[in-house]
Amino acid sequence: MKKVNKDTTLEKVLKIKDSKKVLAKYKVPCLSCPFAKLEMGQLTIGNICKNYNIKKKDLIKELNQLLKE
Repeated sequence: MKKVNKDTTLEKVLKIKDSKKVLAKYKVPCLSCPFAKLEMGQLTIGNICKNYNIKKKDLIKELNQLLKE
């Protein structure tokens, strides 16, 4: 993956090393939601941020930092 953006799915994000730590830091509830496991291919970072009032710009920035490591 080259870069995370608002349209990147949770499924793709979870393939990034240490992404679960960043998502947990932002309290993304989808990590423990049983329904999310069924929808990870459709759930986008943008939708998750909008639905749970998470700062999209900050989350995406941190996820992209992981790609540089």
